[in-house]
Amino acid sequence: MAEILIFGHQNPDTDAICAAIAFDHLQKALGNDTEAVAFSKPSEETQYALDHFQMKAPRVVQTVANEVEEVMLVDHNEFQQSAPDIREVKILSVVDHHRIANFETADPLYYRAEPIGCTSTIIYKLYQEHQIEIPEKIAGVMLSAIISDTLLFKSPTCTPEDVAIAKKLAAIAKVDLNEYGLALLKAGTNLNNKSPEVLVDLDAKTFPMGGFTVRIAQVNTVDVPEVLERKAELQDAMTASCEKNGYDLFLLVITNILDSDSTLLVVGEPKEKVEEAFQITLDNDTAELKGVVSRKKQVVPPLTTAFEK
Repeated sequence: MAEILIFGHQNPDTDAICAAIAFDHLQKALGNDTEAVAFSKPSEETQYALDHFQMKAPRVVQTVANEVEEVMLVDHNEFQQSAPDIREVKILSVVDHHRIANFETADPLYYRAEPIGCTSTIIYKLYQEHQIEIPEKIAGVMLSAIISDTLLFKSPTCTPEDVAIAKKLAAIAKVDLNEYGLALLKAGTNLNNKSPEVLVDLDAKTFPMGGFTVRIAQVNTVDVPEVLERKAELQDAMTASCEKNGYDLFLLVITNILDSDSTLLVVGEPKEKVEEAFQITLDNDTAELKGVVSRKKQVVPPLTTAFEK
């Protein structure tokens, strides 16, 4: 059994899982006894990447303190998004590209956070800094993470560094960047076979805002109207999740990966904060968010500002 576990956030997306795999490989090369784990099975998009590059998905765990005393975090830092027993272990390092909030440690640690599109972009730079070669398969999953997090460079979170490093990783992984990128993104848009409960929890994160607990989920699609045909079922699932987990407000961001726009579906209160944040008027609990594709950069910041007023 490894001495140190490496993991991304709960409800892991492609970056959370692939960054954990890549960072685990780097740590092993540096002589550390680590293992990449995850809190749930990969999404269809992530599984597509793992299958393409013939990589195994990380072992699924529910808690970590029962196995190890030390952990490393990738693609998150906020405790409510991490292991439920995160306070019971020592955090040795964090590599992330999100805001820093609700995070503290008793001991010094290595903390690397950069305002770029993907955690795996940072991990690429760590490989370079340590002069460790990136194997073809590891390059492939890191590339997949960058494509996913930046929506093939369409997201406003994307930086020139993400693009440049993705091109280098594509060369190492021996894939055509655009061809593989479109195939990967489309693999994650198959929503018809998923229940409403799964859809609203597939890529969801919880944020404390102004004394309220806000849940924000996001799904990618190429057919928003088709998703909205299930609106009543989705709202029922969101409401049930609020009642079960104590969320005050639940936002579902339905993103069209082709048009780079989103539709917002909201349950709970205070809805006026949502309208204030995005300068919209909800119509039957929905609204169009033109040009919005990034939860991290275009959804969480304006909501946080609205709740702080």
